[in-house]
Parts: sequence; C-alpha cells; structure tokens
Amino acid sequence: MTRTLTHYRSGAPLEGTSGRFADVYNPSTGEVQAKLPMATAQEVAAVIDDAQRAQPAWAATSPAKRARILGKFLELVERDMAEIARLLSSEHGKTLPDAEGDIRRGLDVIEFAMGAPHLLKGEFSDSVGAGIDTYSMRQPLGVVAGITPFNFPAMIPLWKCGPAIAAGNAFVLKPSERDPSVPLKLAELWTEAGLPDGIFNVVNGDKEAVDAIIDDPRIKAVGFVGSTPIAQAIYERCAHNGKRAQYFGGAKNHMIVMPDANLDQVADALIGAAYGSAGERCMAISVAVPVGEETADALVEKLTERTRGLKVSHSFDDDADYGPLVGQDALDRVTTYIGIGVEEGADLVVDGRGLSVDGHEGGYFIGPSLFDRVTRDMRIYREEIFGPVLCVVRAADYQEALALPTDHEYGNGVSIFTQDGDAARDFASRVDVGMVGINVPIPVPIGFYTFGGWKASGFGDLNQHGPDAFRFYTKTKTVTSRWSMANKTVTSSAQNARSSFHMPAGDQS
Repeated sequence: MTRTLTHYRSGAPLEGTSGRFADVYNPSTGEVQAKLPMATAQEVAAVIDDAQRAQPAWAATSPAKRARILGKFLELVERDMAEIARLLSSEHGKTLPDAEGDIRRGLDVIEFAMGAPHLLKGEFSDSVGAGIDTYSMRQPLGVVAGITPFNFPAMIPLWKCGPAIAAGNAFVLKPSERDPSVPLKLAELWTEAGLPDGIFNVVNGDKEAVDAIIDDPRIKAVGFVGSTPIAQAIYERCAHNGKRAQYFGGAKNHMIVMPDANLDQVADALIGAAYGSAGERCMAISVAVPVGEETADALVEKLTERTRGLKVSHSFDDDADYGPLVGQDALDRVTTYIGIGVEEGADLVVDGRGLSVDGHEGGYFIGPSLFDRVTRDMRIYREEIFGPVLCVVRAADYQEALALPTDHEYGNGVSIFTQDGDAARDFASRVDVGMVGINVPIPVPIGFYTFGGWKASGFGDLNQHGPDAFRFYTKTKTVTSRWSMANKTVTSSAQNARSSFHMPAGDQS
C-alpha cells in the first residue's frame, strides 16, 4: 500500500498543501511505496516563522539542559534502531547492517554535541588594562538550515542538526526526496525527547523549497551536501545573500598502494571501500593506485577474485554484500559510465552490467565493475561515477602516485597503504586532499574531529562536525569592560579630565 508522507512543523506532522507530490521508490523492487508532498515557498516561510518564534526561548535555555535533551534523543534512536534501519534500507537500498552504520555515525556527532556546555565556553582575560577585563561568548545564529543528500539519510541530517540545536539554534531540514522517512522519524523522536516545538522542522520539496530556504533572510546559515556543480552554485548564492554557508560536493578518492603493502589487507580494504553501499558514498574509494607493475599485477589478480565473489541482492538479504542503487537514473548513469570506460580503452576486468536478482527483477541492481589500466585523461577517472566501479591507475613510482590525488579536481579523501612510516608521513604532509587515511581505507574522522574536503569537494571556511560545527553555528561576541574603584566617586580631577582621541592600547591605565 502506498503511503502519503508529510512535512514536520512545530512538533507535529503537517500535510502538504501544494498538490505536488514526488514518488518514493523501493530500490529493491522498483515499486512506488510512498507519495511525498513538495513544499511551496509559502509553506517553507511558515515553517521558518515558527522556528523564528521558538528560537529565542531555546537560546535562553541553559546549554546543560539542551545537552540533556540531546542525550534523551540519542537513547530514543537507540531504542528504535531496528525500525529506523528498516525504513532507511527500504528507501535507500542499503543492507540493514550498512543502514545501522549510517545511523550510528550520525549518533557519534549527537554524542559529541552533548558537550555543548564545554564547547560553547568563550575566553576570558583579566586586567588587559587597569581595571579592564576582556571576554568572549558564543551565541547562536538564530534559524539555520540543512539541505541533505540521499546517500546518508540519517547520518548527514544528524551531523547538521545536532551541533546546531545544541548551540541554541532552530533548525529547518530539507532532506532528499528519495528517502525522507528517516528524517521524519527523527523529527518525531526529537519531540519525544523534549525538544520544544519549532526547534527541529522538516520541509520536503524540490528546487522551490531549496530556493525558499537560501533566499529567506531569516535563515542565517545553510549546510549542504550534494554534487559539486549544485554545491558551488548554491554556495555562491548564499554568499551573495549574506548567509554563512558550508557546502560539500563530489569526490574521486584514491588509495595509493606501495610495493611494501600487505596486498591481501589492501584487497580486502579496497573491496569494502569501493563497493560498500553500492559505491554511493562520497568517501568511497573509486581509484586504486598501485606503485610499480609488479604491485599492480598482483593487486588486480586479488581484486578480480574478490570482486567476482561479491553477492548483490535486495536490502533485507542477510547474505548480501551490498544492495541496489537508489533509482533508475542512478542505474542508467553508472551503466553509461562503464560503457564510456570501455570506449576510452580501459580494460574492463569485471563487468557488473546486466545483473538481475531473482524475485526482484524490477530493482535497480548492478554488479561490481573493475577497470584496469585507466589513465588520468579518461572520464571514468576524472568524473565521479557514484556507483560500484573501481578504477586501477598504475603509477611508475611514489612521486607519480602522489601527484594523482594532488592534481585531481576533487580533494575529499585519500588513503595510502604502506609499511614505511617515512613514506606515510611524507604523503600525509604533501598530498593536497582534506582527509587522509594511513592503512585506513575510508578516512572519515571520528565525530570530535572535523570532516571536510578541499578543492571542488568543499566550499566554505568551516567543516562538518567537530569543533568547526560549533564555530559554524555560532557567532562570537567580545566584551571589554572596566570596573574600577575610581568609577564609584566622581572626583574633581575626573570632572576636569580631557577626552582621549587616540586608539587605546592594552597596557593603557
């Protein structure tokens, strides 16, 4: 039976009024399972109205009390973990273990944000001058928003909203229209946890809703994750509108494999990093760079065997290594890129096209594909495919391997596998990429460090989660105060004192 979904406004579900709906599919079957209302600009404005009214009281709530509500929310998500994971799998296509991992990585940031009483502390300096103290305080921005992608329908909304709410802001979420049920479920749990009405809201929609968010002057900051062209365009528009903006785009993540690396360890790491979640991760490894022909030949042999042994099936198959792609358009895009790679002259060692899963013939399935002898001028190397396709680019030496991720348009994540500490240290220092793994296949930092790519992978000065999140969602106010005994009695000398017209200095009495 097809469900009709809602928005979420001021602590309650809200039916859409636009009359426009998007279909929400089950990627394992290709069937429509829900109808999602598309918000109008007026509906978005009404949600922002409520958020703006609710925010001052929330900002006045002590950080410790806000942190306790985050703690209760975390408990409720843990309680409903199985239900949320099934919702996520049914709309995205991830296997259940992968869906639970999506949720738990989001909860890592909620747990970090519970440290708001400490993270929001300012600075204090006494006696910067005679009787003069200076201190700073971090204050919330007001109403902020997140525009989040389909590939992590729990993790990225939690990355955005957790620090924002903990810092005292009201939050408006515009999730992907492909898998909206998890954000709506999270909204219900925020309310159950005791979050005041209007502090967490969900508006579903398309370009009209996005435009309404980025153009409304009451939205003080916007965080976005999506494709690079859209990220850059909206970032520039937000900057023009005077909004604080944090935008993350595409990726082409490399793994450098040195000759001294343990190739069995490398192959196992690459299989999970390249093909997990059907490659629909911005941190997926899509390029393997073995150094030297001997290393490359041995690695490709191991990868071929492992790739052909993977099981692709529906999301609830306990034995599946990964599930379907999110939609027919995704399947068409990945299939097209595989054809482009063949036309460009790459060696297609394993071809994942044409896969069908018994009993789920309408699903958006594609097997893992492995290309060897890919060159840096090929589109399958330069462009983000966002699917289970791994390209092997052979490097003659370390310097050539280092240059590949450094020179690439994207700069999200990179890994190096080696037993040489000097090589690893040099690589981490010199590579022009935002996140580096050393013998770690997917270098996603833990929640109390910041997450963010460089170059065309990220736009904005501050990254996601970690201390940067609290810097992004707050503004700093600095106070200089004088409390001296001389102020208590006006003396004749004070009455006759002349005004000073020069810039005060710190050591001025």
